[in-house]
Amino acid sequence: MWAFGCGVVSSGAALQGRWPVAAAGIVLAGPLVCATSQAVNDWFDRHVDAINEPDRPIPSGRMPGRWGLYVAAGWTLLSLLVAAALGPWILGAALFGLVLAWIYSAPPLRLKRNGWWGNSAVGLCYEGLPWFTGAAVMAAALPDRRILLVALLYSIGAHGIMTLNDFKSMEGDRATGIRSLPVQLGSAGAARLACLVMGLPQVAVVAALLAWERPWHAGAVALLLAGQGVLMRRFLRDPRGRAAWYNATGTLLYVLGMLAAAFALRPLAGGLA
Repeated sequence: MWAFGCGVVSSGAALQGRWPVAAAGIVLAGPLVCATSQAVNDWFDRHVDAINEPDRPIPSGRMPGRWGLYVAAGWTLLSLLVAAALGPWILGAALFGLVLAWIYSAPPLRLKRNGWWGNSAVGLCYEGLPWFTGAAVMAAALPDRRILLVALLYSIGAHGIMTLNDFKSMEGDRATGIRSLPVQLGSAGAARLACLVMGLPQVAVVAALLAWERPWHAGAVALLLAGQGVLMRRFLRDPRGRAAWYNATGTLLYVLGMLAAAFALRPLAGGLA
């Protein structure tokens, strides 16, 4: 939802008369498509969750039988219907995101079995795809290449955010053959990689904004990145114990930087430099 909003902001298009489309797009990005991905993941991860989080609805039996699968399938169809009503740009993006949501969790591909592939798919769907969609819908055209570049950079950084999510499930992942990055690299190695992958794309965003003569926005992103650096030092001292804490604090600064970059991309009187 946040990334879609950043796409709307970065487009520079006026919201007057287009509030319903923007609001519907945000609902589609979050409570529909993103929720579908979570429902699909909950169903196909029910055996892993039985080890890591046995109190969740499916492994605990509060959602019995195959109802978890029915919810995932029904929410997929509902998402497609809403997306189709909003036009071809949103339908195409929603379809792409939903396909990735299913192949991320479901066999035979089940991209999440390898942290490199799975985290890349989720990072693209959570940041770049909704950003692109928000900008494309408001502009009714392919977004400016600079918007695409910034959306891609924040998608790459989200790969690190997804690594943070994997620390809590290391035991279940090992037991069920899921090669998340904390399993492959160990806690310390995965933590260092997550920080690096989150940090370097933001450095590139700062450099790009400076090149496009947006120094104040570049300074805001740099300041937020510096704040993340301070938090990263604490996180790296105890990766498993502080992964959830850093996901709440460091990721907050990360997404605020996304919004600062989105405002920088709004076309001004003479367009982007």
